[in-house]
Amino acid sequence: MEEREELKSILAYLPVVVRSWSLFWPSQAVEALKELARGPEHSRTDTPSFSMRSCPERNLGNEAGIVFLSQELIGSLLSCSLFCLFPINQRSAKHLPTINFDHLFATLYESYSQKQESKIWCLIHYFEKITSRMPMGSVSFERKVLPVKHSPLSISYPKAEFWSNSVIPLCRFEVQRSGLIEDQSTVALEVDFANKYIGGGALHRGCVQEEIRFMINPELIASMLFMPSMADNEAIEIVGAERFSNYTGYASSFRFSGDYVDERDADSLGRRKTRIIAIDALCSPGMKQYKQELLLREINKAFCGFLRQSKYEQYRRLVPEDERVNQDCDEIQSVDYEDDIGIATGNWGCGAFGGDPEVKTIVQWLAASQALRPFIAYYTFGMKALENLDQVSGWIESHQWTVGDLWDLLVEYSLQRLKGETNDGFFKWLLPSLLASDTEMLD
Repeated sequence: MEEREELKSILAYLPVVVRSWSLFWPSQAVEALKELARGPEHSRTDTPSFSMRSCPERNLGNEAGIVFLSQELIGSLLSCSLFCLFPINQRSAKHLPTINFDHLFATLYESYSQKQESKIWCLIHYFEKITSRMPMGSVSFERKVLPVKHSPLSISYPKAEFWSNSVIPLCRFEVQRSGLIEDQSTVALEVDFANKYIGGGALHRGCVQEEIRFMINPELIASMLFMPSMADNEAIEIVGAERFSNYTGYASSFRFSGDYVDERDADSLGRRKTRIIAIDALCSPGMKQYKQELLLREINKAFCGFLRQSKYEQYRRLVPEDERVNQDCDEIQSVDYEDDIGIATGNWGCGAFGGDPEVKTIVQWLAASQALRPFIAYYTFGMKALENLDQVSGWIESHQWTVGDLWDLLVEYSLQRLKGETNDGFFKWLLPSLLASDTEMLD
């Protein structure tokens, strides 16, 4: 292992020791990290010049705002995280996640796992690449907000009537049976199945969709420094984060598999055209997820992430304050979609979070359509509950339903689930004959 080329330029500068096929902190480094993690007032190490106080206060609360950082500055900030230079006191009080790397490296000693070591390899590889050739682009971090109170300058947090009354047509639905969201080649907003504390367990033991994305695109970690937890009406959009690593597997099988050369073009602001939207779903909602207020929470969360408030004037013409009960459908059909940027997503809020995958699929489709996105590319990741998604989405599209039409059906289905009047999934409930014929063909 000591002969591996990718280690030669960086390993000598890190307080780690190579033993056999693993990395270890020397005992002296462990003690030093413990002191560093307590903050400068204990370790007597100066805080980096970029601090929480240097961020505009408006970006730390429940107001929309955007921060631009150069990739070079992000590299410096992550170096500070590596050596645990950021103070930890008051971060929880400010609803901020941890940012130092000490917990991540501690897992090499405590309950060792290969996935954790692979996460560290991703970070070491990142530092190796930027020390050999510093990237000179920029990354933007934006807090997106749907104001709870009515605002004349932006779309406010919708009520149920907004969704029921909508005559926006459903956007194109593309089912992706293979591949990964981060590998998609179309121009799309890529969904991060986020924790409300952005990054989730990336710097701890987490290793699912969000955490993996933060390891292969380490510049995303910088958001954890200054982005507080998301409220129900908030999302976080990050544009320009470069990918540095390849990987295989997922969760416990996650493995670093070498270098990745990110060849995506840059925009006029020097950001790579990688758009990531972090939206957090309800965690372990159980049967409560079928209540209308929780359906509303999920669809508004996705809508917040998918909507571009900068297109407000165009949107206002299509959806005036009367919620468009008497919309001109021909006008809607001719809408000028924004730059053909669609949505690339998958089983958001499912898996460990316990959401109903069929319901979450429909919720995201509705939100993408209402946000005037031209398409939604849905990666099923082999989930059995979505094996008929092609037929169901095709059938829905053939009926040219509006957002309001499909929302009302979803609400009706959810009410029946709550009352115990059906135990079927949404797809079977909606199309019993279609899915029954598929079953008969398989038999």
